Amino acid sequence: MTATSTDILPVILSGGTGTRLWPLSREGYPKQFWPLASDRPMLAETAARAEGAGFLPPMAVCNEAHRFLVAEQLRGRNARIVLEPAGRNSAPAIAAAALLAEEANPGTVMWIMAADSAISDVPALHAALGQAAAAARAGRIVTFGMRPTAPETGYGYIEAGDDLPGLAGVRAIARFVEKPDAARAAEFVAGGRHLWNSGMFVATASTLLSELERHAPELLHKVRLAVEGAKRDMDFVRLAPEPFAAAPSISIDYAVMERTQHAAVVSASIGWSDIGSWAALWEISAKDAAGNAAEGPVEIVESRNCYVRSEGMVTGIVGLDDAVVVVTDDAVLAMHRDRAQDVKKLVDALKAKGRKEATEHRRAYRPWGHYEGLIMGDRFQVKKIQVRPGAKLSLQKHFHRAEHWVVVSGTAIVRRDAEEILLRENESVYLPLGCVHRMENPGIIPLVLIEVQSGSYLGEDDIVRYEDTYGRA
Repeated sequence: MTATSTDILPVILSGGTGTRLWPLSREGYPKQFWPLASDRPMLAETAARAEGAGFLPPMAVCNEAHRFLVAEQLRGRNARIVLEPAGRNSAPAIAAAALLAEEANPGTVMWIMAADSAISDVPALHAALGQAAAAARAGRIVTFGMRPTAPETGYGYIEAGDDLPGLAGVRAIARFVEKPDAARAAEFVAGGRHLWNSGMFVATASTLLSELERHAPELLHKVRLAVEGAKRDMDFVRLAPEPFAAAPSISIDYAVMERTQHAAVVSASIGWSDIGSWAALWEISAKDAAGNAAEGPVEIVESRNCYVRSEGMVTGIVGLDDAVVVVTDDAVLAMHRDRAQDVKKLVDALKAKGRKEATEHRRAYRPWGHYEGLIMGDRFQVKKIQVRPGAKLSLQKHFHRAEHWVVVSGTAIVRRDAEEILLRENESVYLPLGCVHRMENPGIIPLVLIEVQSGSYLGEDDIVRYEDTYGRA
C-alpha cells in the first residue's frame, strides 16, 4: 500500500446466505464462514487482506443471527460489527457504514467488499486499491472491474469508458450490463472493453452520503434514523429495527452506481472469484489430470471434470463427467456442473415442503460453542455439545423437558438451583424439569458432553433465561 493509505477503512459486508452453495452453505451458517478457497474461513481470509499498516480496524456489517460467528472470526482485529435487524440488500448496509465512518473519522476512504469472494493475488489487489483510493479522494466512487478470463454468464459486466485525467489506471464507466447470455458474454470478452463487476467499491464516506442524498434520499433518511437510534452492545452496534426495516431494499448498484456522475472503474487481474456456485468453486480448485477437484474422503474412478466434496462420509463416483457431488452429514447434492446456478430452485423447493435442511445444519452455532443433534425420538433427543474454554451457557430453565449431561472430555462447572457441581470426564448430572441451571467450561480445552433431553416438548424456544453473558433475551 502507498504511504497515503492510512485512512482506508475496510468495510466487510457479511449479510449473504450463499444459497447456490447448498448443502454446505445455508442461512444458519452461510458460505462466508466456511473454508472454501483456503484453509481459513472466507470472512477471516477477507479480513486478512486488509491487515497491517495502511488500514484502519475493519468494520463488518452482518445480520444479527450471525453476530457471534463474525465476532469470532474477526477476533483480535478490533473490529466494529454493525448488526442489521433485517436484510435490506447492500445500499442500506453501505449507508449505515458510511454514516458511522463519517461520524468517527471525517474524510474516511471506505473499501467496501463482500465477505465471500476469493482473491489469489493480494499484492495486485493492493496496487489496484492504491489507484482506487486516489480516485476516491478526488470525489469518485470506484469499483473494481475484473478482466474476464471466460465468457461468464453468471456475472454482471461493466463497460469501461475513457481514461480519467490525472488518475492513473482509472476509467469512467460507460454503462453497467446485466448478466448476459453466452453469445453476448463472448462478444464482451472479445471486444476488450467489458469487465466483470466484482461488487467491491472504494469511496469516501462523504461522497457516498452525498450521492445517496441525491439519488436515494428516503433510503438515507431511514438509515440515518436507524444509526441515530442504534444501541451499543459489547462490540456490536445494533441499528434501530423499525427505521432500518422501513428502508428500501435495493443494491448500491441500482441506488447509486447506475445513476451517479462520479462512477469510475479500475481494471484488475487479481485472481478474483465470487464463488457464487459449485461450478465457480471447481474453476479455482486444484484438479487432477482428468480435471477432477476433490475435497474430503473422496474416491473418483473413470470420471472427468467433476467437483466432489464430502464433509465426512466416504463418497465415491464412477464414470461421471462434469458432475458436482456434495455430501454433508444430513444432505447430498448431485447435479451436472452446467446446472450450478439452479441450486437455488432446489432450495426453494425444500423450503416449500418445510424441510429444515433447506436453511439449517445439524450443527448449530452459539456464542459459547456449538451443538449438534445425534438422535431424535418420541419425547427424547440426544445432542453433542461443545463449549469453548472460558465460555458459559445462560442461566436458564425449561418448562417441558428434563436433561441429563454426561461429560466426554474436559471439565464442567454446573449450577443446579442452589448447588454448584464440578464434573470431570465420565461424570454426569441430572437436571429435573423446571430447575434453574447453567454450565460453564473453566478449563483450557474444549468441554464436550452428551445431553439427553426428555419431555413433552423439546423445541429450542423452551428456554427462560435469567442471565446471559452474551446479552441474549
